[in-house]
Amino acid sequence: MEEAKWYVAHTYSGYENKVKVDIEKTIVNRNLGEQILEVSVPTEEVVEVKNGVKKVTEHKLFPGYVLIHMIMNDDTWYVVRNTRGVTGFVGPGSKPVALTEEEMFNMGIGGEKHSIVVDYEVGDEVTVVNGAWRDTMGVISAINKQKQTVTIMVDMFGRETPVELGFTEVRRK
Repeated sequence: MEEAKWYVAHTYSGYENKVKVDIEKTIVNRNLGEQILEVSVPTEEVVEVKNGVKKVTEHKLFPGYVLIHMIMNDDTWYVVRNTRGVTGFVGPGSKPVALTEEEMFNMGIGGEKHSIVVDYEVGDEVTVVNGAWRDTMGVISAINKQKQTVTIMVDMFGRETPVELGFTEVRRK
């Protein structure tokens, strides 16, 4: 049996969640659970501050796209391609191209989850070793292993300001 891979379907903007729900209904109705394994609209939580009020909202990571973990064959292609709101698969012409393991890992989806070990933790003082903030010292206020970033608090104009940097841009003091 063929291996399931991740494919990307392009949708009308704002239709991502509707497409996800419609494909999931079709999977049940046509008994395709063995062939279309998962439909995903990746999101991230974003903290917005408006008029001094903090609000956490979900933002789509890839607006206009839906990720589908499926075995590509005529039936599954037809189901996805003919779902209302889908304009096609990502790939040359009408040939869908599966995402590579590396692409999936970089998006933080599927594949082998590698645990990342860093030699610092929240509260540690670090020095920035490259980039625009080189030689700046700050205290780590957050670590995001999925994005491989740390947020450090730096003193800017007499005010504590958060700066997000990659894991490789900082060293422990």
